Amino acid sequence: MIFFSSIIIPFLLFVNTEKSNYSEKIPNSNFSIDMIYIPGGEFKMGNKNKNSDTEVSSFWISKYEITWEIYNLFMEYGGNNKLEFIVGNKKIKVDGISKPTTPYTDMTFGMGYEGFPAVNMTHNAASKFCKWLSLETGNYYRLPTEAEWEYVSSFNINEEYNDIYDLDDYAWHKDNSGGKYQKVGQKKPNKLGIYDMLGNVSEWVADSYEENIYKSRKLRSDPFIFNKSKYPKVYRGGSWNDEPDVLISNKRFHSNSRLQERDPQIPKSKWWNTDAPHIGFRIVRVENTDSKSLRDMFWNN
Repeated sequence: MIFFSSIIIPFLLFVNTEKSNYSEKIPNSNFSIDMIYIPGGEFKMGNKNKNSDTEVSSFWISKYEITWEIYNLFMEYGGNNKLEFIVGNKKIKVDGISKPTTPYTDMTFGMGYEGFPAVNMTHNAASKFCKWLSLETGNYYRLPTEAEWEYVSSFNINEEYNDIYDLDDYAWHKDNSGGKYQKVGQKKPNKLGIYDMLGNVSEWVADSYEENIYKSRKLRSDPFIFNKSKYPKVYRGGSWNDEPDVLISNKRFHSNSRLQERDPQIPKSKWWNTDAPHIGFRIVRVENTDSKSLRDMFWNN
């Protein structure tokens, strides 16, 4: 299959038979990731002037943002040479994976480690974490698409789009964070039981950024934007360092080279953003497709 510089495609899902929440135990560790089942549905994606009817299929999403303890397993043991994992009764062949390089400085910047969200990783590194976790567990994980992320986040809101109930009860932002990220799960969850969808740290999603996507998008079911370029990639949700008024479900942020401005390496690291202590990520699980090209896009985007 040949991909142009920027395309919008659907991704194919198998129907899951469990349809319940579960906890993914990470092999050879004492850690697990709580996953919440999200029934698929339709919603208005975008702002009031540029919204679009969008449909998403069912999936699971992590209850919390990925923390340093879990991300550190990838940093320590990510050099995984497994060549296949199993979905149902199918063996899926994949390429091996390397682990992140050791950062030249403490990427927590003294804000906290145990129970705190991992930050400063590149979009590529977050995607590779998902590939590593898939190989370790045998379940297919990736970053959420913009549509999946906004669908889950939209359950924060009132009847008026993006009118959240009592923002301080749900989110860490510039006015209440004390100038740093906070431990995950300290605020109230949204109606689906997901914590920190808004605030604390912004979250990488799978998509590349296109400014006028709501106007130009023709695909309404499970949309996803792929572009091989390093920039710009999308992140969502706003962070501990953002003003409260940008912590809304439809606000789009995108990456650029300024996220690595202080990186002294030449070339810049493919694993670390030295200037992104406000960006982390969470993961989703969908039942896998046989298409290698789709997996490669999600894991190598």
